[in-house]
Amino acid sequence: MARYTGPVCRICRRYGEKLMLKGDKCVTKCTLDKRAQPPGSQQAGRRRKLSDRALQLREKQKARYTYGVLEKQFVQYYKDAVRLPGVTGQNLVRALEMRLDNVVLRMGFADSLAQARQIVRHGHFMLNGRKTDVPSVATKVGDVIGWVPTSKNSEYYKFAQENMKSKAFAAWVNVDTAAMTGRIMAPPEVAAMPTKFDPAIIVEYYSR
Repeated sequence: MARYTGPVCRICRRYGEKLMLKGDKCVTKCTLDKRAQPPGSQQAGRRRKLSDRALQLREKQKARYTYGVLEKQFVQYYKDAVRLPGVTGQNLVRALEMRLDNVVLRMGFADSLAQARQIVRHGHFMLNGRKTDVPSVATKVGDVIGWVPTSKNSEYYKFAQENMKSKAFAAWVNVDTAAMTGRIMAPPEVAAMPTKFDPAIIVEYYSR
């Protein structure tokens, strides 16, 4: 399945809740606030009650869209989570959270995951002093994320630096707003995350 490139507001309308796919715009300017109904035909009687299987699929799809990964990638994350000790659902969410593009978002260097992925792909970041342009790189506790020196002259860097004053950072990262660098201090605490999906239901989906 190819990556979704259509209007992301349709995804939120489809599931009836804000998945925060546009970052701050989902708070200030959200289509769901104006059109809460799902996309497509609204004729009476067209929508049936969802089965348990369909509800499990919805949770899995919400997680995929939240982190912007393809189905094949998501399945691999699940398989890796099963092999790790601990709760599978928490292992899955933690692995997705530790992707480089998501860490860049959690450190406040971007307003949305799509924006974070784009600036990583454009080679603006260094991971432990080495330039990388792979958004899916798995980070770990102790890793340091910083900007490539030449990127500090870009207009986006100046814009991001100015906006850092109003950013809220994840509890498991430490950000130096003056130096525009961040360090991962601890594994993400899944129980404290405001996730829009239930990891346990996703495990049920793949455990059939």
